[in-house]
Amino acid sequence: MPATAASASRQTAPAPAPDSAPQLPLHAPLIVILGPTAVGKTALAIHAASALNGEIVSADSRQVYRHMDIGTAKPAPDELAAVPHHLIDIVTPDQPYSLAEYQRGAYRAIQDIHARGRLPLLVGGTGQYLTAVLEGWGIPEVPPDPSLRAELEDFAAAQGARALHDRLRAVDPAAASRIDYRNIRRVVRALEVSLLTGTPISALQRKSPPPYRVLQIGLTLPREALYERIDARVERMIAAGLEREVRALLDAGYTWGCPAMSGLGYAQWQPYLAGDATLDEVAGAIRRETRAFARRQYTWFRGHDSGIRWLDAAQTAPDAVIDMMRAWLADEGA
Repeated sequence: MPATAASASRQTAPAPAPDSAPQLPLHAPLIVILGPTAVGKTALAIHAASALNGEIVSADSRQVYRHMDIGTAKPAPDELAAVPHHLIDIVTPDQPYSLAEYQRGAYRAIQDIHARGRLPLLVGGTGQYLTAVLEGWGIPEVPPDPSLRAELEDFAAAQGARALHDRLRAVDPAAASRIDYRNIRRVVRALEVSLLTGTPISALQRKSPPPYRVLQIGLTLPREALYERIDARVERMIAAGLEREVRALLDAGYTWGCPAMSGLGYAQWQPYLAGDATLDEVAGAIRRETRAFARRQYTWFRGHDSGIRWLDAAQTAPDAVIDMMRAWLADEGA
């Protein structure tokens, strides 16, 4: 598919080779900026990277896809040009992209940034991506089995998500306790790994935390204020041509079955383009599901809060956050 105007003008850093094992520098600093969608992570990250000789490593599972700019809220071309960005626009919408691939890519990017004498900033709201890097998850390298996945997905469709989750609980109670039954994709993957290897996925997911010195900054807002930002951003996306972007993807041959097309901001257009929904209904669905997504992000962060310094995004001046970062960098004992 031809690149969009935004994609063509983008000067993102090349994706690191995913199969290269990183040589992790001991106690090298890593600053993390996390939080729910629409809270303001991008603006703060660019400000911080500019001030601290840094580069940004994206931790957003949707921004890895090329040609999907508006609906994923990618940084604008001028923002991408302001500081180097990594792990944005690295696969096409029909390509699977695994958590293991992301983890390897992130480690390699962080290593390369340190090698250039610069500061890596890991930035995003995809909890799995962030936690896999910070906790050093052992991620089973088990190739997908399409027929098994189809069988499990058909079972969930016929018997319900809870019934599929019960199957996981029977073979891997530890994994079942960590995975929400409504997250069918993750339940299917856990069952797939367990059934193909004969070993529970939880036993394969041993952790080996990298030896970084980490500062985690979490941006937050009161719920209603965050919802207002989400609603306003959805309206901006639609005004900026989100419908055209979706139509262009379909015209290029990417189907609703592609991994990326099932994502937030895209799947909601399917009934509209089939003539079964209005534009207002599409916008309403994106707003509702984005709000629900933000709630799930908070749930993840609460469950994996290992020293996050939470800051009110509306009440904390960016320069004050930069000062906090500088003080932390200067304190080798932190």
